Amino acid sequence: MARLPYVDPATAPEEVRTLLERLPVRLNVFRMMAHAEHDFRPLVGLGTAILGRQKLPAKLRELAILRVAALSPARYEWVQHAPIAKAVGASDDQVRALERGDVEAACFDPLERAVLRFTTEVVRDVRASDATFAELARRLSPQEIVELILSVGYYMMIARLLESTAVDLDPPAGTAVLDAIR
Repeated sequence: MARLPYVDPATAPEEVRTLLERLPVRLNVFRMMAHAEHDFRPLVGLGTAILGRQKLPAKLRELAILRVAALSPARYEWVQHAPIAKAVGASDDQVRALERGDVEAACFDPLERAVLRFTTEVVRDVRASDATFAELARRLSPQEIVELILSVGYYMMIARLLESTAVDLDPPAGTAVLDAIR
């Protein structure tokens, strides 16, 4: 049970209500996030940009998000993003490997392993090691690296919101969010 009540669209300020009603899926995370009424629109906008407008390949982004969810740990984030990861190309073996914490599993290619090491280091140590950063810089553009850092940071923040407020699990929205922003 959530530690705070969810924002009720019927009694929310107009800007919050309008945004809640326009969202492609009605998830508890959004109704919790809406308490920060002045931050709500920018947060949703950043999430939309991460999911729909980055140059960083979607599969790499989703593998990183699942790694953040596993390290945080944030079950809600995992439940919502595992189907998205599969929809953008992650295999069942990859999702299972991430669930058990095996970022070096044979099911990952060298770039995916580098992204997962980078994500792990950023979550745990704030700063990726020079060796991991250099490996990623050989494989991704500066834009993609910055997008990866922003994705990891955004989903770390969301994981902390979810876990600190004990947001109740919603059934997986699947690709409804992706479909809506494409």
